[in-house]
Amino acid sequence: MLTAPLDSIASYINYFSAKDIPVLRRSMRSLEELREHEDAVSGRALTTEVLRDPMLALHVLVYLESHRKHSQNHDITTIDRAIMMMGIRPFFLQFGNLPTAEERLSGHPKALVGLLRVIGRAKHAAKWARDFAIQRHDIDVDEVTVAALLHEAAEILFWCFAPEYMLKIEALRLANPVVRSTVLQQSVLGVSISDTQLALVREWHLPQLLVTLMDKANADNSRVRTVTLACDLARHAANGWNDPALPDDYTAISDLLHMRRSLVMQRVGVPDEYWQPVAAIEQQAEI
Repeated sequence: MLTAPLDSIASYINYFSAKDIPVLRRSMRSLEELREHEDAVSGRALTTEVLRDPMLALHVLVYLESHRKHSQNHDITTIDRAIMMMGIRPFFLQFGNLPTAEERLSGHPKALVGLLRVIGRAKHAAKWARDFAIQRHDIDVDEVTVAALLHEAAEILFWCFAPEYMLKIEALRLANPVVRSTVLQQSVLGVSISDTQLALVREWHLPQLLVTLMDKANADNSRVRTVTLACDLARHAANGWNDPALPDDYTAISDLLHMRRSLVMQRVGVPDEYWQPVAAIEQQAEI
């Protein structure tokens, strides 16, 4: 665990790079169960498990890139293709016995709750990004899904390796709700997590396409907007459906999908009492 803030983004990346990335305990249990029937396991079944855990997905892509063959002339940007490239048995040998976040944070129960909350947010973002991509007839829905799932990778690592600092940021956020999160992160960690995220995925040589999809600087690209809006929605919805930032999210998603705001709200699971008044206003405007 970090006992003092580091002096730069590069220092944090070097620190994280020297550590084993923990995964969810349920991932190890699920892989163990699948391994008992290895001969009958499909790549699709493994892909489904990996996409339930952003840390395991990160493990897979980082490993594949670090073991890239000279003859490989294209990036592997999805989990199913990564598993196909590796093979079922090598996959189990490489990823069947990883450290778990529950073990690492056993002495920090509040931080474990914070970590699981971020992972839940990442999974929601991936689900919504996939749904939006399908609606848009995206050229590769799986790439968008993976980019959204890994969008919170740096924050997940900070929860794993700097739990006390993340809890301090959380306390400051609750005490100062009008202060931007990046300002609080800078005051505690000395860096912003979003800047660390982009530097991290570049330093770990994730496929350039995924890096591009995670970079808000490319917001003129509809695929990037799909990822960004799904992640924004997941972050705001995690605060409750009455979060004041959500109406702007619905409007932006409505513009992206060319769909009424009320239909967007229904599509992402907003309770009836929030979307029905919007639908009534839309119907009135058509009269």
